[in-house]
Amino acid sequence: MSSLVSELENVRAYYRQSFGNITRVVRVVDGVSLKIFEGDIVGIVGESGCGKSTLANVMMMNIKPPLQFVDGAVRLYAGDNILELNKLPIEVLRERVWGEEIAIIPQAALNALMPTIRIRRLILDIVKSHDPDVDENEVISRAVKRFKEIGLPEHVINMYPFELSGGMRQRVVIAVATLLNPRLLIADEPTSALDVITQKMVLKTLVDVYKIGIIKSIVFITHDIATVRQIASRIVVMYAGKIVEDGPVEDIIAKPLHPYTDGLIRSVLTPEEEVRKRGIKHIPGQPPDLANPPPGCRFHPRCPFAMDICRREEPPAVEVEKGRFVACWLYMKR
Repeated sequence: MSSLVSELENVRAYYRQSFGNITRVVRVVDGVSLKIFEGDIVGIVGESGCGKSTLANVMMMNIKPPLQFVDGAVRLYAGDNILELNKLPIEVLRERVWGEEIAIIPQAALNALMPTIRIRRLILDIVKSHDPDVDENEVISRAVKRFKEIGLPEHVINMYPFELSGGMRQRVVIAVATLLNPRLLIADEPTSALDVITQKMVLKTLVDVYKIGIIKSIVFITHDIATVRQIASRIVVMYAGKIVEDGPVEDIIAKPLHPYTDGLIRSVLTPEEEVRKRGIKHIPGQPPDLANPPPGCRFHPRCPFAMDICRREEPPAVEVEKGRFVACWLYMKR
């Protein structure tokens, strides 16, 4: 069994929105438990608004209003140390955890680089935020080495972000995010604004930093099943703030267990033979309002197999096969 890198236990993180005297609580991550092991490349998929990006911020404990961490535990395993991230002050997270133990490629990463600052200056500022007395020449030498490892020419370090193509900017973000060799890298929709060729280049870069041991595990967040299949070894499916299925990529693609997972896969047009055989279909209805989610299973208003118990009680996640978990009453022994 591989060692744990990150663990979420029954995590709840809600957005609290105030409109005059009315407070609206949006339960965007609601009772999520997840384990990331060393060597994992985990793809987290689901429709827009299901909580994927919020989950990424919770894994980092990058909590900013109106998002509030409500309950649960977020742990990061750093060697023999277990870091309870939800109990650490923000200053400790910034100085000792973010970048060094866990790092994120944020959504809209192409805009994450300040256009008026050279890449060199940006790198120095980031590293000095962890170690103010660091030797600048050593930092630049380390950055140049990292650039070469992921296929970026050395001179890029002296350029401004606006001088780079979208693909090169994305790879610069990957280089910066992994400069301190974090054990876990979270990539939030890193290919969404790129053309197909550049997407493949970015995916290859992520795989490269994993294969050469710069990082130990990747969490790859996307709505694109086809992209997940190119990079991930495991899929976690989210729906309406919950994890509904978790298992090996090829097993889930070949035989999805949860009705939502099945609908999600069938709604994607890809050239794979099994998809052509199954045909294309859409999931009827709309995702629920997470300020007022339905009782029981949150998918039941859209599910063709919904039973009375689905409308009353939330299904627990159970392991139905080795390494395959699903939260659905269809697989419960009653």
